[in-house]
Amino acid sequence: MKYDFTSILDRKNMDAIAVAPETDPYGIAPKGSTKDGFDLIPMWVADMNFPTVPTIVEAVVERAKHPAFGYFSPRPEYYESIIRWHQVRNGVRGLEPKHIGYQNGVLGGVVSAMQVLCSPGDNVLVHAPTYVGFLEEVAGAGYNLVGSELVKDEEGIWRMDYADMEEKIRSHHIHTAIFCSPHNPTGRVWEREELEKAFEIFRRNNVYVVADEIWSDLTLPGHQHIPTQSVSEDARQRTIAFYAPSKTFNLAGLVGSYHIIYNDYLRARVKRQSALTAYNSMNVLSMHALIGAYREEGMEWVDELRQVLDGNLTFAVDFIREHFPGVEVTKPEGTYMLLLDCGQWLREHGQSLDQLLRKGVEVGVLWQDGRQFNREDAIRMNLALPFSRVEEAFRRLGEYVFR
Repeated sequence: MKYDFTSILDRKNMDAIAVAPETDPYGIAPKGSTKDGFDLIPMWVADMNFPTVPTIVEAVVERAKHPAFGYFSPRPEYYESIIRWHQVRNGVRGLEPKHIGYQNGVLGGVVSAMQVLCSPGDNVLVHAPTYVGFLEEVAGAGYNLVGSELVKDEEGIWRMDYADMEEKIRSHHIHTAIFCSPHNPTGRVWEREELEKAFEIFRRNNVYVVADEIWSDLTLPGHQHIPTQSVSEDARQRTIAFYAPSKTFNLAGLVGSYHIIYNDYLRARVKRQSALTAYNSMNVLSMHALIGAYREEGMEWVDELRQVLDGNLTFAVDFIREHFPGVEVTKPEGTYMLLLDCGQWLREHGQSLDQLLRKGVEVGVLWQDGRQFNREDAIRMNLALPFSRVEEAFRRLGEYVFR
């Protein structure tokens, strides 16, 4: 491969909560302590343990050479980079600079959109399992999340329950839905027919859609992200979509996301709502990082990354199915996070999820409590590490934990 996905990064003292869970500001870090003799393998927080594409570093360093960092406006290259990225990667046509707006983060943008579309106390449709950020931040802002459970078909593929979605929308008088595409935490990449059915329900019931599409670049080989706004002209007008290079290129520490809103009325109000607290301001280095990411080299890097992630996930799923009977897992289609259903294993071994989680931490495998995603007896694992680290993590789990 052209880019480096095998080196083991030393992230100690490099401002990474992934390897310093005691510094976690979100309260979701794994609990417990690691025994002597085991180094830490960070598999909990959703950031990657690969060096990012060199063009990002080059762009940031080049800008940092100039010793002034005053007030600024986004460069035309910022918008041009986003437009070209979505045209090449997702086949988007008709996207213009006016449709694009900066957001500090996708989650903050989602909350701003909620404040435009709803009032505190209103019911909002989400799919379950549900991203922890929605459960905490959106619900914490005063909105009632109503979950429509995804169900697995006979092949183990997560599917939307359209009848349940419509029943929930009507019985709970819902007029706003949060829609993850790809879905977090299952990693499902929705097919066009599935999106069309969902958005027909939204149209029929006059439901506005806030689409979190932050994982859209990380579809695995064989799967293609379809932007929700491309489903129909109606979907284009009723959807507020959020994207970011942060998940794709591991830039969360630089801060910077963006919305795409074609509806003039909605766009003006989201822009105004996002600016009310005066917090939603772009960082000049974040802007240059995006420009560096959304180059041809960034596209090549992402395509290689997708191959690496596919190999890691295939290995993990096969290992679990062969060595951890009682643990149910489905290979995701658009994420590097793996969701393990440990319910049967826990019952058969007379253990609690807390006990299992701590046993992993004891041998240096830092993984995430799936209950944070409203999923009992589940564990979430980050597979965005060099393969040698993934292999070592599962060796430890097999030898010391799932016994």
